[in-house]
Parts: sequence; structure tokens; C-alpha cells
Amino acid sequence: MGKDVIIACDFSNAEQALAFLDKFTGRKPFVKIGMELFYSAGPEIVKQIKARGHKIFLDLKLHDIPNTVKKAMHVLSDLDVDICNLHAAGTTAMMEAALEGLTRADGTRPLLIAVTQLTSTDQQAMERDLLIEKPIDQVVMHYAQTAKNAGLDGIVCSPLEAGKVHSLCGADFLTVTPGVRFADGEKGDQKRVMTPAQAKEIGSDYIVVGRPITAAADPVEAYMRCVNEFCD
Repeated sequence: MGKDVIIACDFSNAEQALAFLDKFTGRKPFVKIGMELFYSAGPEIVKQIKARGHKIFLDLKLHDIPNTVKKAMHVLSDLDVDICNLHAAGTTAMMEAALEGLTRADGTRPLLIAVTQLTSTDQQAMERDLLIEKPIDQVVMHYAQTAKNAGLDGIVCSPLEAGKVHSLCGADFLTVTPGVRFADGEKGDQKRVMTPAQAKEIGSDYIVVGRPITAAADPVEAYMRCVNEFCD
């Protein structure tokens, strides 16, 4: 399994997203479609981007009762995306129901990964707002193990936790890591961050990079810089 860079296409409409992807005339990057773009443009934008030859991580972070998530995942499985996700906090029953809904009649399905703690969350916020007093590293590892036991393919986590997740859950359990910034870039609202080279060293399988690429003066150059640091 090769490492890859996923560009977070966090645009407010289809026109902006497609205009951005028009810049990539060579290598077709793996892209993440999140809530903003999906809620604006709907399933059609997923189909359009897929038709252009891009792999897609559909980042909707489902979290609801098991039956609702099962039915939603059944709908999403028809979009032919490569990765879907949900919140591990939804419990084992929800994750198992999601897998059931996501699996097509022929047995195929997209990869399914779980969000542990968002990279914008730190220890203080977790204790103050969520009443979780365990160390954040311990919480992430527990969520990772729970997701693995439920049959999921991996988790979304900070790159700071990727190596420990592999140690606990095995090398084949995927780590998809946002919170990646260039050494000379701004952190924005991310609290737990690493550079692409550091994320590679610690064992991330996929890095998700947004503004350092999408807001760059030359997005293609910024993307290739990420690829060179992380994949090669």
C-alpha cells in the first residue's frame, strides 16, 4: 500500500472546486470532499470529480443511531467513492451497522475509517467541553482499537498519533492524518500538526492537506512539494 496526499477541497460550490481541479493537468490528486462542498453541490459533485479520474475521500463524519447510519451508508456506497468516514464516538454498534450498509451486494465497499478526536481538539477542550478527563493520547488509542474491533479499515487521527496507532492496531490499519502543514506555513486553527516529512517518518498512510495547497499561489507546485516530501 503506497502513501498518498489527499487535497481537502473545502470550497463552497462546485464551480470553485472544479476550477481548482482544472489546474491539475498531469497527476490527478486524491481529493477530500467535505460537508461544505457536499451540502452545497450534492452527490453530483462527487460523480463529476470521480469522472475526472480522481480518487475521493467523502468526509461527512456520520454520527447517529445505528439504523440511520446504516441506511445513509447504503446510499453513499452507490457514489463509488474510495473512502468514507464516521465518528468512532458513535459506538461499536453504529460502526458495525455502517459497514453493513456500506457493503454492496457483490461484497465490495469503500474503505471505512473512524474519526477519533478532531485535530482542532486539545486536552483542555476535551476535558472542559466533553467531560473526558483521560489523556487525549489514551482516548485516541481506545477509539482506534474500538474501530478495529468493529471491522473498520482505519482511523482519522493527528499525525502525532499515527505511529502509536500502527503499534496498537497493526501496520495494515490505516491512519489518515489531517493537521499537516509545511514547516514555513501557518498552523491556522489546527492544534496538533506536523510537516509532510514528519508525518511520513512517523508512519501516516495518508495525509490530508487543505489550505497549504488550496490557498497557495501555485497549488500544483504546493501539491507536488507535499508529494515529494511525503510519498517519495
